[in-house]
Amino acid sequence: MRKRLAGRGVIALIPARGGSKGLPGKNLADLGGFPLIALSVVAGLEARSIDRVIVTTDSEEIAEVARNHGAETPFLRPAELSDDSSLDVDYIRHAIDWLKTNEGAAPEFVVQLRPTTPLREPERVDEGVSALRARPDATGLRSVHLLAEPPQKMLGLDGGLLTGLFPDDPRPEYFNLPRQAFAPAYWPNGYVDVVRVLTVEQGDGALYGSRVLGFVTPPVVEIDGPDDLDYVRYQAERAGNPLLDLLRARAAGG
Repeated sequence: MRKRLAGRGVIALIPARGGSKGLPGKNLADLGGFPLIALSVVAGLEARSIDRVIVTTDSEEIAEVARNHGAETPFLRPAELSDDSSLDVDYIRHAIDWLKTNEGAAPEFVVQLRPTTPLREPERVDEGVSALRARPDATGLRSVHLLAEPPQKMLGLDGGLLTGLFPDDPRPEYFNLPRQAFAPAYWPNGYVDVVRVLTVEQGDGALYGSRVLGFVTPPVVEIDGPDDLDYVRYQAERAGNPLLDLLRARAAGG
């Protein structure tokens, strides 16, 4: 049975507010016959490094679905922390404060498992936690994947004319150079982000701090709109997915 640890423990915190303009009802959208949030819940439950899986939501409906799949929902997130402008650090600080007030202690680490990046492996979640534990000089950890093209090759529009986005680069038409002319660039992807509670409690508004460890994963799709959801469904159907297999086994009583 999973231990209910607070102080010095590791919790997975799954953010799942009820409102979403890009894809209404996103966190409960169907993926392989299950609500999207269920994949993040089961990933947290299967990860050996995680002591508790908690969902932070403002929605009673989402909270009920999360509980049905094994997550804890000890509180509802306040409405003022649940709109489009809400910051990650705000709902994480709210969860930390709730645990300290109601259970007497906060965890050492908060592992963010966003429902919008559902196709993750629990073993990689464990690797992320271990990587941060092994680097006491790092203030947090974020998962990233390598970009196919560096940002220097992107262009903007100014009065209908294309313009480079890095005007300080002295090379003529630097944006036409091959990608090998630039340093590799990485995109934060929400696969697994690990927050040191001590960093948040310093009170300067930082979530990950000034020394953020990069944890490189394979490229993954983040679900922001209907097309992203369709593609993730295609990926899961084409290659199969261990998390969906677990959910099906649990639904069948296995």
